[in-house]
Amino acid sequence: MVNSSQNGSAIRKFFYSDHIRLSYLDFGGDSERVLVMLHGYMANARSFSELAVRFKDWRVIAMDQRGHGWSDHPPGKEYAREDYVDDILNLIQSELGGQPVTILGHSLGGLNGYQFAARYPELVKAVIVEDIGAEINANFSFADKLPFRCASLKELRESLASVGLRAIDYFAESVLEDEHGWGFRTDLKGLQVSVPQSNGVWWDDWLGSRCPIMLIHGGKSFILDTEQARRMEERRPGTKLIVFEQCGHGVHSEDLNGYYHAVNDFLMELK
Repeated sequence: MVNSSQNGSAIRKFFYSDHIRLSYLDFGGDSERVLVMLHGYMANARSFSELAVRFKDWRVIAMDQRGHGWSDHPPGKEYAREDYVDDILNLIQSELGGQPVTILGHSLGGLNGYQFAARYPELVKAVIVEDIGAEINANFSFADKLPFRCASLKELRESLASVGLRAIDYFAESVLEDEHGWGFRTDLKGLQVSVPQSNGVWWDDWLGSRCPIMLIHGGKSFILDTEQARRMEERRPGTKLIVFEQCGHGVHSEDLNGYYHAVNDFLMELK
């Protein structure tokens, strides 16, 4: 483990998952209970900064998943399902002493979370899955149309609008400035490898764990429809569905207070 200096309310740390160096933010918390947060595509650990600090009774860890944030971009475009699952396993084993955790995952992070629970049930106490289904057909082809770098942050935001994206603030969380200008910290080329491998029918994984799961769904989501969300609740024992009718795909950013209270109530029931 390699530690960085403290930055704000979290400490940035690094570890290795096989040959890939991954990063995470440790928000601390005086508790043996650990809440691991996993972001969605084109986001990063800081996407959860406002949420993480609210869980005073938990130690909160937010990971930059491979190809995102401060984590490495795999040189061979290793973005298979097992790669993401192994990253969570290596985080728990190398950084958390192998103790069971609760996982909160948005979109890509939600898929990784429930697949990890199906493969390593002894390491998962519960999962919060935000707006991702058991049947996934996402399209991130727009990423190929985004520029490598822009001269200004304004121009970069305009590039997001030009490819038809509406959630500009969400995607703009993943930008950086370097000597070449403004661009995305996400491995944009890697998305074209990763997203097709995330797409598919994953009912066996969704039904493959026994831990409590809360499924959070945005009623206006472009990723998960309400009919499928209700089927996910009905088919899997121990699943609680919460629908935020006025939210889209990013419920945690669109209704932070409502999201926090729903998650906190769920976590309180685990005690």
